[in-house]
Amino acid sequence: MQPSLLRTCRRVAPYARTIDRNVKHDRPYTLPSFAPKPILDTKHIRQSPGLYEQNAIDRNYAHVSKNGWRILELHEQLVKRQRDALELRQKSNAVEKGIRRATKGETSSRDELVAEAKSMKTELAEIERLEKDAQVEMDQLALELPNLSSLSTPVGEQPKAVGHINGTEPPVVSKSAAKSHVDIGKDLDLLDFEASATTSGWGWYFLKNEAALLEQALIQFALSVAIKRGWKVMTPPSLVYSHIANACGFMPRDQNGETQIYNIAQDSDKPGLVLAGTAEIPFAGSQANKTLHASDLPLKFIGPSRCYRAEAGARGVDTKGLYRVHEFTKVEMFAWTLPPPAAEGSNRFGTEDDSDSQTDQVFEEMLAIQTDILTALGLHARILEMPTTDLGASATRKIDIEAFFPSRIAIDDGYGEVTSASICTDYQTRRLGTRVKTPPSTKPGWPHTVNGTALAVPRILAAVLENGWREAEGVVVVPECLRKWMPEDMMVIGPKGKT
Repeated sequence: MQPSLLRTCRRVAPYARTIDRNVKHDRPYTLPSFAPKPILDTKHIRQSPGLYEQNAIDRNYAHVSKNGWRILELHEQLVKRQRDALELRQKSNAVEKGIRRATKGETSSRDELVAEAKSMKTELAEIERLEKDAQVEMDQLALELPNLSSLSTPVGEQPKAVGHINGTEPPVVSKSAAKSHVDIGKDLDLLDFEASATTSGWGWYFLKNEAALLEQALIQFALSVAIKRGWKVMTPPSLVYSHIANACGFMPRDQNGETQIYNIAQDSDKPGLVLAGTAEIPFAGSQANKTLHASDLPLKFIGPSRCYRAEAGARGVDTKGLYRVHEFTKVEMFAWTLPPPAAEGSNRFGTEDDSDSQTDQVFEEMLAIQTDILTALGLHARILEMPTTDLGASATRKIDIEAFFPSRIAIDDGYGEVTSASICTDYQTRRLGTRVKTPPSTKPGWPHTVNGTALAVPRILAAVLENGWREAEGVVVVPECLRKWMPEDMMVIGPKGKT
């Protein structure tokens, strides 16, 4: 699969200027003094407020769609106040000279000048306060805006199919043979949802026996595929600061107000902590407040981690078993790349022909790794260019791969997401203070970030169990690529005597 990688962000004509001054911009966490200071491109926002408005609407962020216009208005006010302040300082300097020249005998004249100087200082202090408040508000408004979408991204809610893995059509599975991984796991003593319901509640699970071994085999296999391509292995922490998660585009609640991440109880004077929903967050944060060198890019890491998703949605048949859980193991890929040359200066979002950029090359490599893994596992899948409404705040472009689950044939023709890959341009690095030196330029720039799921264990495990199920024998065939990591090169999982 070689989809065209057009990185240009879609451009539209400016919209009518309407400003909502009643929107509140409260930060949902405590920002410690050591947190990276975001440096956002507010100049580009105020130059193209209509672009950012339409982009926010396309991405289901209508509540912040007017932020660009408000930033423009605040900037105009700021410029006017700065001119007023300059004139006031000039007048104040003249008055100060007048005070020094005034003779002792001109008491009344000198007193008037002193009073005038005090009045000017008070006025200047108020202007400076308003300038500071305006800058803070502009920064907060800019932080709330999602990244601009690429031209490859379909507008709306419907993804675009761009390829398939292991055939263009899913395997034909009879109704009697389309057994759910939940039932397979129960029959073969691989999964225990009842015990987890007692210990933890809905959305948690125990992997038992061969299923627990398959988890480790899947991790080792995914790592081996990426290591062969030169990726470095790193295991990240599961706890991260709230401000790091926020800088990566992961908010405590989504646009609909549903809880996204688990917050860790802390004393009010301590920085907030959350459980990472993906290793993308600690990976990105590992280079916060650092300056990379162009010769070290692309810097590519892959690693396994435990991930935590609150996901407050209702429980239903489409989320049964391992398909949607609160804790799971995932092997994540993350990279920092050089931005294309056109990303510097006024046209920082590139041209329509950047497919040879380092960012796009790494993105393609991630997709190739995902494809290699699913191909070797024998899973049929479709590759989708995801639409604007499905992109998170940080992504400019996202491709999902959906595997075929025989038990889900009545739900979206049996397909379910198993991997995802995103280009985030400089959204995360600007918020994390991660820079890059690119000689001969003496001014550091902003590297791009790219992330992708190499393998999410629960859903892949579910797909392996369902697609490997052999009804007649009552066993699951283990994919050949995993057998070297299973006891005695285990070929099948099933009743005693058949393994």
